Formats: sequence, C-alpha cells, structure tokens
Amino acid sequence: QVRLVESGGGLVQAGDSLRLSCAASGGIVSGYTMAWFRQRPGKEREFLAAIPWSGDRTLLGPSMAGRFSISRDNAKTTLYLQMNTLQPDDTAVYYCALTWRYRSDRPVDFEFWGQGTQVTVSS
Repeated sequence: QVRLVESGGGLVQAGDSLRLSCAASGGIVSGYTMAWFRQRPGKEREFLAAIPWSGDRTLLGPSMAGRFSISRDNAKTTLYLQMNTLQPDDTAVYYCALTWRYRSDRPVDFEFWGQGTQVTVSS
C-alpha cells in the first residue's frame, strides 16, 4: 500500500520561507506523478503543482505565483515544495498526492494522499 507522509509545516512570519517534504513508500518503483495541493480555511482543495517521474513538463497552478517551486528526488522517493516570501493568505493544510497518470491537476485523478501538514503564516 502506498503511503505518503508530509513534513516541514509550521508557524512562520510573513516573508519567511519553508520547504515541505513528502516521503513516499510502499513498493512504488517508477513512473508515477506527484503533486502538491492545499486547502485554505473555508475553501476547496486547490492544485499547486505536479511533477511527473521524469521531472520534465511540470504542471503549475496559478497559486505557485513565482514564489513556490516543486521538485522531486526519485532516489529518495521524496517530493518537495519550496515556498518563499510566504504571505498570510498561504495559510493552509498542504497535501501531497500520487497518481499513475502522466500529468494531472485534478484531485479526483490522484489515487493516494498524505495526511497533510499545516502551514500558518502570521502577519
């Protein structure tokens, strides 16, 4: 069974940076796409970015806004989200997800999800 575990969230001040990690386990080998989503208070889950196994043709959502970047280390089966210049509006639970599809930004396409990590940005 695939398991995803996010880490790296916390309470920061506006303008700070954070790097989130998502460790994947459970016998997965290759060919999967991983993604980040977030859910802000009172809002629907929102796509941030997806990166296929090859690392190319990354799919970015509008909320990446040039401040966030996605990357992955296949040797470590770990996904990263570097977040810079955080703002209070970035306060959310951040989720990583995994799909066997090549590229997607739809939550329904992702078969596996982590439990989420809370990011709180104070002004």
